[in-house]
Amino acid sequence: MKKSFADIVKEYVEALVIALILAFFIRAFIIQAFKIPSGSMIPTLQIGDHLLVNKFIYGVKLPFIDKQIIPVSKPKHGDVIVFKFPLDESKDFIKRVIGIPGDVIEIRDKVVYRNGKPLDEPYVQHTSQTIIKEKFPIQYWPPKKFDPRARDNLGPIKVPPHKYFVMGDNRDESYDSRFWGFVNENKILGKAWIIYFSWQGITNIRWNRMFHLIK
Repeated sequence: MKKSFADIVKEYVEALVIALILAFFIRAFIIQAFKIPSGSMIPTLQIGDHLLVNKFIYGVKLPFIDKQIIPVSKPKHGDVIVFKFPLDESKDFIKRVIGIPGDVIEIRDKVVYRNGKPLDEPYVQHTSQTIIKEKFPIQYWPPKKFDPRARDNLGPIKVPPHKYFVMGDNRDESYDSRFWGFVNENKILGKAWIIYFSWQGITNIRWNRMFHLIK
């Protein structure tokens, strides 16, 4: 039996609605794409990298209200996470987890100490040889506005429950927890998983970075 035009239109509309629902479900609960706009995570992530972020790994949240309904796991040391920027939640930031709840974080002459032990951080780069010796007064941390004294010497700071201390891999050029404080657990969107595309201008596609797992 030949289908009428109305039946064909109805089938297309139903298929489109189902596709949109599936796309919303996947983006809201499982995987979301992000683009790297700045160099704060160099060398791990370059400007122009396009990533997929695993949103399910830390649990299922209700969209728009950031309420977790199904816990799965917690962020771990070294995870590269995407989160809502605490000072402006309309912006998404990406940094590496350095301190989890209960950790004591201290920075001495650019070296990060966690619970009294220096971290081995092969992913870090420093672009400045200068060390800012003056430490930001811990009683006034985090700064109310950007203060360079927090860059190279800071702490000790204990990470409270349900909060995380994060830093960029490009340490001297990263605007991170040193300058604005902790990330709330319920504002973490997911864990950076894989680079699926990378380019630096239309004529410079970085093929060698595609399909790299983010570590």
